[in-house]
Order: sequence, then C-alpha cells, then structure tokens
Amino acid sequence: MFKATIDADILKTSIETLSVLVDEARFRISPEGITVRAVDPANVAMVSFELGSDAFDEYSADDCEIGLDLSKINDIFGVAGKEDKLSMELDEMSQKMSLHIGGLSYTLALLDPSTIRAEPRIPQLELPAEVVLNGKDLLKAVKAAEKISDHMLLGIEDDTFYMEAEGDTDRVRLDITRDQLIDLKAGDARSLFSLDYLSDIVKPASRSNEVTVELGKDFPVKIGFTIANGTGRIGYLLAPRIESD
Repeated sequence: MFKATIDADILKTSIETLSVLVDEARFRISPEGITVRAVDPANVAMVSFELGSDAFDEYSADDCEIGLDLSKINDIFGVAGKEDKLSMELDEMSQKMSLHIGGLSYTLALLDPSTIRAEPRIPQLELPAEVVLNGKDLLKAVKAAEKISDHMLLGIEDDTFYMEAEGDTDRVRLDITRDQLIDLKAGDARSLFSLDYLSDIVKPASRSNEVTVELGKDFPVKIGFTIANGTGRIGYLLAPRIESD
C-alpha cells in the first residue's frame, strides 16, 4: 500500500537528481520514506537517494518496491504549475500508479523491478579531504571547464580547494580558499573526472547552498547535498579517470 500527496515542484526537483544518471529505477517504499540506489549504464557513477515521509503533506505506506520510468515521470511533471499538489496511489494488483496533478488524472504503468538493474553496493570510502561549498561555485567552474576540455581536476592544495581543466592550448582554474568555503578538511587529494558526468551532477547540486565534496588521490569523488527542504538527501559517487604519466 502506498498513498501520498506532495508539492509537485518538490518531487519534480527531487526526481531530477536521479534522472541525470539513470532512465529507470527501483524505488523502495517504506513507512519512513522512499530510497533509491542506482548505477549508470557505464558503471562510472552511482546515486543514492533518500526522501523522508516528512517531505509529503500526506503519506501512508507499507514496505514495497516499484519500478519507474523516470522519463515518463518527468514528462508528467512538465504540465505541473509551481503551486500544484501531486497525489499518488499505488494499485498493487494492477501494478499501476494513479497520479492527480493540476486537475489531470494519469494512470501510469509501473515497470517490473526485477527487469531493472539491481541496486549497487555503495562502497564505504574513507576519503581524506572534505570541502563544503555553494553549489553555484561548482557549476561556475564546470561551465568554464567545458569550453576547453572533457575532463577536470578536483584537488586540495594547502588551504585551497581547486578545480582545473586543461585543453590542447588553454587552461582554466578556479581556486577557492578556506575563508571562501563553508568548511574545509584539508588532505592529500587530487583526482581527474569526466566532465560529461560532472556536468550532469552539478546541475541539481547548483540549487543547493551547501554541497559536500569528499576527495582523495585518484579516488572516486563523493558529492552530496540535501533536497526537498532538508527532508531528503542525494549522494553521488563518481569514479576517477586515472592520469597517464
């Protein structure tokens, strides 16, 4: 059983944090809320999604698992106004979800969860460096880097977090010092990442005033922030590109 009502805009922006990496996902529903763990088709990035029951105006659920086509959900959100509420109710017998939004009623066929890639095991990494900064600073650096390269360095140098990209002839670098950051735990950190993935990840991250970035040397980066007015959390894990000597 699952029945809930939520601000359409809150759920829309929450789902967008998933759809930047995957087109379909297994949603685990429980009385406490909704969770998703997914990996992109190329096995380069993972996403961990949590949306607590207190994000909803009304929420009633038993433990269950459903599969959703995220592109269909995003299409439906396209008709929603800023102030619209979204009501959802699961029919477990027919494996369909009833959605009511802006005076419109949808009946959405669900995907069989067993046909969707299994949840990945999220590795427990103890990374030596951690930066907390405004998501807009991440977006600014990534947009600049995209103009000259297809990859980007993230690292710590003394008390400075830097983001750097180098092309055949050009180079761009953004330095953010400790006093410009929300927080910094300095450590040995320097890793290279694909801008294809970083660009997708920083789009939703740029809406957050407080993004946590955890780094190591040639290790994956962990990027996390809260969603849905603090009632949910998203975490990304992106594998590095190993630099050749």
